[in-house]
Amino acid sequence: MNKLIYLDNAATTKPAPEVVQEMMPYLGENFGNPSAFYSFAGKAAQAVDVARKSIADTIGAKTEEIYFTAGGSESDNWALVATAEAMENKGKHIITSTIEHHAILHTCDYLKKRGFEITYVGVDEDGVVKLDELKAAIRPDTILISIMAANNEIGTIQPLKEIGAIAKENKILFHTDAVQAFGHIPLSVDEMNIDLLSASGHKIHGPKGVGILYIRRGVKIGAFMHGGAQERRRRAGTHNVPGIVGMGKAAGLAVRDMAQVSEKVSSLRDYLIEKVMAEIPYTKLNGHKTNRLPNNANFSFSFIEGESLLIMLDQAGICGSSGSACTSGSLDPSHVLMAIGLPHEIAHGSLRLSLSEENTREELDYVVETLKGIVKRLRDMSPLYEDFVKKQK
Repeated sequence: MNKLIYLDNAATTKPAPEVVQEMMPYLGENFGNPSAFYSFAGKAAQAVDVARKSIADTIGAKTEEIYFTAGGSESDNWALVATAEAMENKGKHIITSTIEHHAILHTCDYLKKRGFEITYVGVDEDGVVKLDELKAAIRPDTILISIMAANNEIGTIQPLKEIGAIAKENKILFHTDAVQAFGHIPLSVDEMNIDLLSASGHKIHGPKGVGILYIRRGVKIGAFMHGGAQERRRRAGTHNVPGIVGMGKAAGLAVRDMAQVSEKVSSLRDYLIEKVMAEIPYTKLNGHKTNRLPNNANFSFSFIEGESLLIMLDQAGICGSSGSACTSGSLDPSHVLMAIGLPHEIAHGSLRLSLSEENTREELDYVVETLKGIVKRLRDMSPLYEDFVKKQK
């Protein structure tokens, strides 16, 4: 197979043709600044309003509760830092989980330096947050619970409704990093009692460099960017109109096609998982077997090193990942895989393959056959595997 096989959709997705088409006028003739007062700028302002409504509808929010940002990481930073600043007189305790994206974990590290206390709730072997541990972590000075909607590495979906109920019962704000889940699974901010939600455009076949923070009406947190009156004085900076338009279009398409795409992609995912687990020995599937994102498959192959695996897959025209794209340069094992109990030597041999509706079974057959050869070659060079085989005899 000579063509590129792209299986890293958790890192970023190919913009949909309809999205690109929708954006083009705002890269050319409709270039106006939506904050200006003359009628020419009104076209851009109207396009921003349409996109805001489309995104709000995706999660059952009100239009005025959607704030545009430059992406998911900014939205996560805003949610945590602004909440901490707004509520530090009430308390300085925040609860999160051990498997959050580094946009959350590193922001928590920053807040610790400013005197805030962070409790990291553990997860079970499937990556599901331990609700009993979450409840036990709540204190009178707890001001925020931040738990991701679905994990970016292993795909496990969290019990948001239950977490939201716990937060609401204890009168604590609940933020969810929904960057991987938004547009892929149903989300309802009211049903799940979500007060703050982060999402990004490029994970749903939209453009890069644009995201949103949902802030429930009545939640009093301050601005994250200063300098202008945009976004109701909560996020300064000239609007990225083409990006916003693209994300709005992508969100609308995601909701329209969610059931159909989910059925197709999850079928491909299950086909891939079944073949890998059946044909490559000493392999572990990471994450919940069924309660996972439709497009996510994460494996650990014993006796091999993940970086070598990725290089050899790339040489075969296959794009995959060892985990989060934001930490791809790190030599440390995944904090997510460590949190679910994998030892270092197995966590190092991990591979995340994330699919889209454009993938085919023919492609997956080629991927599995290629994987089999690569894993065998790497194991044949491994002294650990050689010792293991000797002991088996």
